[in-house]
Formats: sequence, structure tokens, C-alpha cells
Amino acid sequence: MLKQILAAVMALTLISCAANQQKTVEQRRSDVQKMVQETVQSVQKHQSNIRQKMREAPGYAVFSNANVNLIFASFSGGYGLAHDNASGKDTYMKMGEAGIGLGLGVKDFRAVFVFKTRHAFDRFVESGWMVGAHADAAAKASDKGGAAGGEVMADEVEIYQVTEAGLALQATIKGTKYWQDDSLN
Repeated sequence: MLKQILAAVMALTLISCAANQQKTVEQRRSDVQKMVQETVQSVQKHQSNIRQKMREAPGYAVFSNANVNLIFASFSGGYGLAHDNASGKDTYMKMGEAGIGLGLGVKDFRAVFVFKTRHAFDRFVESGWMVGAHADAAAKASDKGGAAGGEVMADEVEIYQVTEAGLALQATIKGTKYWQDDSLN
């Protein structure tokens, strides 16, 4: 079963990478912008004031992430953007994550980061490291099923997460690296 899950994730990643290589830079940016709008709409269903929080913050970031948890290790990767409210600039980014803890499953989720200070936003865009603890349970396909999650970050950042699809049960300590996507900036 674990080999099948890992093989499926690897196949989807390769297909996604190949599909993205055939798109123009503008098409890929448009895909990221569409994901951002859809994610904010999803979060707004549970957090009605998310758009206000995003406007009032020095900046925010929105990411799409696929996560695989194989018993004692967790891995994920994704993409998104960070928006600077002072300059109006969007910085397109990628992400990778690794963690240790107990869990099993695969899930696709979206997250909105609202930065409480200019320093936290600048540090995120420039260095991109975040460390935290995470616990969640998800069993969701399309609009069916449910997910519960919580995240604690040692930074001046509020994080709102929505699970799009997946089946996972995990409790991990993880480190996440975000970096600027040179091909889109």
C-alpha cells in the first residue's frame, strides 16, 4: 500500500511538471492567481473576515500543497505567491517540507498566511524557513467528507488551512522551506 501511494504521488508530480513546462510564463502565473482566488474563497467560508485581515496586514501568502505521510516521515511540495500590500508586488514561490512524527496518508491542501509584521513578511520572502508542529485528520474527496486541522507556528503569522482532498491522519514536527520561483518572477 505504501509503495502504491508513493508511486501515485510521484506520477502525479511528474505529470504536473510536464504539463507546466508546456505552458507559457503568463499561463503559469494565471494558474497561480486562480488558485489564490479559489483558496481565499474557500477559507472565507470558515473565516468570514479573511479578506479584511489580508488587506490590513503588511503582506500575505497563499499556497497549494500536496502532502505524503509515510509512518514516521512526512514530505510535501507546492507552489504559491506572497503579496506585499505596501508595494502591490506579487512574488511567485515554491515550497518543500519534511517532518517527523506518526502518520499515514496523502492530502492536497491550501493555506493562507497572514503576516502580522513587516519583518515576518520580509523574512518569509527572503529566507523562507518556517518550523512548526502540526496535527490533523482528513478524509475528503471533492465536497464530500471532512477535515480538521491545527497548526502552531513560532512566528508572527496567522495560518488558515483548507483541505481540498485526501486521506490522512498525522502528528508531526516539520520544517518548511519556501523560495522564490525564478521562472515566474
